[in-house]
Amino acid sequence: MIGAIGAVVEVVRARVNSGENGEKEEAPPVVARAVYEHPLVVRLCHWLNLVSLFVMVGSGLQIFRAFPSFGAKIPQKDLLHWPKAFAIGGWLGGALEWHLTFMWIYIGTGVVYLGYQILGGNYKQVLFTRRDVPGVCPMVKHYFFFGPRPPAREAYNPLQKQAYTSAIGLGVLSVLTGLVVWKPVQFSWLGWMMGGFHWARIWHFSVMWAILFFVLGHLVMVILHGWNNFVSMLTGWKKDPEY
Repeated sequence: MIGAIGAVVEVVRARVNSGENGEKEEAPPVVARAVYEHPLVVRLCHWLNLVSLFVMVGSGLQIFRAFPSFGAKIPQKDLLHWPKAFAIGGWLGGALEWHLTFMWIYIGTGVVYLGYQILGGNYKQVLFTRRDVPGVCPMVKHYFFFGPRPPAREAYNPLQKQAYTSAIGLGVLSVLTGLVVWKPVQFSWLGWMMGGFHWARIWHFSVMWAILFFVLGHLVMVILHGWNNFVSMLTGWKKDPEY
């Protein structure tokens, strides 16, 4: 079985048990399997993207605090009053500096990750394709209706692939809507496709919350699928894979 770019490694551990007369006897060896599931480039992109996302959400909410409304400026009706303690930047100018700096890290890691997956031919491991469609309903029944768990055949099941592919789509939308909000004149043609600057701002805010809900669901899946999944994103190796 091939992981992201590595192979399965089997480690044979010899066991010694005590017999009836106190003599040591060799027991059948235990075979431990490990898969190199996440290459270094994937892990770097994952963690850098996570940090940049955290900073951009915090600074974005500070930017939103400057005009917390999607309606008219006069009279202004605020949508919500986000606590300053849960925002990054201190004020509008500071938040913009944080936001625009980490924007490039966010975009860069996304481009490198997608390029690696597509050019390296590993996209079928993560991205949702036509062959994954039949496996969606069985996984939905398992996760949400306590149905039997389908046998694992690869690193990610079809529902996980669908979620990750949707997250990539949300990431692209966050960049496109952000460009319109940042440079409304230069990207006026893109803003027109979104319904104008006003709607681009609404889409940008909505996409942010959609990404946060994905992150929450992602954390739940990591917990449900065990500690080895988390460790594999740190070391690259996953012990005793289910597939």
